[in-house]
Amino acid sequence: MRNIKDNELNDRRTTAQQAKLAQLQAFKAAREAAEPMAEARQAERIAAAAARDERRAEREKLKAEERERAVAEAAAKEAAATAAARAEADAREEAEKARITRVIEDEAARKASRDKRYADRKARQS
Repeated sequence: MRNIKDNELNDRRTTAQQAKLAQLQAFKAAREAAEPMAEARQAERIAAAAARDERRAEREKLKAEERERAVAEAAAKEAAATAAARAEADAREEAEKARITRVIEDEAARKASRDKRYADRKARQS
């Protein structure tokens, strides 16, 4: 008693075709019912994409500002280092000039002392 009804080939084809049509109608009905939600999801996706682009632009702007700040900071450090090196070189040069001046003064003082001793000796001899 497998199949009480005597299904012929045409009956089975008709049944299969009706089942396919029923599935197609159910799919269309589900799609039409979900269409407002799909539009809402699409709107959410668009809003999320816009927000993502806005955040990306903000990050890029912050990175550019950070790069500009770093470049300015590096330039300021380099200028400060150059100024410090120049000041150090000037100080060394000034110290060297002072040392040379002291050496010349000491040499002049020694010469004057020597000349005075020589003059005193000559005065005693005469």
